[in-house]
Amino acid sequence: MITILVVVAFVAAYALIATERVNQVAAALGGAAAMVVLGVVDAQVAFFSEKTGVDWNVIFLLFGMMVIVGVLRQTGIFEYVAIRAAKRAKGRPFRVMVLLVVITAVASALLDNVTTVLLIAPVSLLVCEQIDAPPVPFLLAEAMASNIGGTATLIGDPPNILIASRSGLSFNDFLVNLAPLIVLLMVVFIGLCRWMFRAAFTYHPERVKALMSLEERETIRDRSLLVRCGIVLGLVMVGFLTHPLTGLEPSMVALLGAGVLVAVSGLSPEDYLGDIEWSTLVFFMGLFIMVGALVEVGIIGHLADAATSAIGDRFFLASTVLIWGSGVISAVVNNIPYVATMTPLVADLVHSTHGASADAAWWSLALGADLGGNATAVGASANVVVLGIAARNGIRITFWQFTRYGLIVAGSTLFVSWVYVALRYFVLA
Repeated sequence: MITILVVVAFVAAYALIATERVNQVAAALGGAAAMVVLGVVDAQVAFFSEKTGVDWNVIFLLFGMMVIVGVLRQTGIFEYVAIRAAKRAKGRPFRVMVLLVVITAVASALLDNVTTVLLIAPVSLLVCEQIDAPPVPFLLAEAMASNIGGTATLIGDPPNILIASRSGLSFNDFLVNLAPLIVLLMVVFIGLCRWMFRAAFTYHPERVKALMSLEERETIRDRSLLVRCGIVLGLVMVGFLTHPLTGLEPSMVALLGAGVLVAVSGLSPEDYLGDIEWSTLVFFMGLFIMVGALVEVGIIGHLADAATSAIGDRFFLASTVLIWGSGVISAVVNNIPYVATMTPLVADLVHSTHGASADAAWWSLALGADLGGNATAVGASANVVVLGIAARNGIRITFWQFTRYGLIVAGSTLFVSWVYVALRYFVLA
């Protein structure tokens, strides 16, 4: 009976999030509260359990990077990059979008997708203002590009870090097996952007003329602070890249970087705390608790166990189910808690067999979870962050507005990935 009530509470909360009948944060907190009232979640389950609790690594990674972005904003660097990018693209909206999504994808592979959208989204808003383009298509494209680009490396997307820790796969393994596919997917994605957002690519010659006359260097307000920010941000990036060697979690790197930058900046708390997306952080907490309740009562585990039992050692079938099944589930629940639940099951599946066909199960899980997260506004952390930034700037992106485009992108990229896995690990292996 409790299991049924948990499912009902989860579906009701998710329906409220999807339909936006109430504020998304209120819906997530209401769903989390329902799990507590039902007796499924207590303080231990919600706050201290690695399997079912709030993922504090994600929360503090977001918080630390938001503080860094808040300090960086004081230098004027975002305005500089915005004008520079728009001028290089000669004010042509589609060229600007291509430039921004490529930068986003590459940066997401080298850093992580959440950090990247925190840095790129403010730039995009300023670029759109300069060329008089609607910002929503640009923000949607960047969120999706961050999820695609982040799939290429071990550190690019949080689910990949979880997969690596359970599978023993290295940074180079991810790079060799996934990066070639991601290059292809970005070509497909840029083509989709040209078609999906074609109405947004209106050229305004008078705005471009004014844009080309601007001097971007004049936007830098504090060069000394910019140098300090550059040094600290560079060290943070090194910390992210060396995670496999140091074992230092990205959340700790971000918090250390934020602390150092606050100390050397000399800014008042109002200057950098004003950029914290508190509603986004709270929304994630509520979402983690709701999904943790599904894990706690065994719903996700039972589904995964049933699938594993049915598949047996048929690895092509396993890869197919993992790509498409993970894609669908990651569209409904955030991909981080989903992957945390699935990794031990996939480990059991590949434990008795080694080789390319067995490893294909891990790549299929990564591709399904990372790319499926593009389908809905709550499927991936980067999506939630982008919507939060948009809302903070007075731009409303609804759940269904994101999903209308996200389903096309997720479906297309998952299909290409399925063909890639089939050819590389089974047909040509």
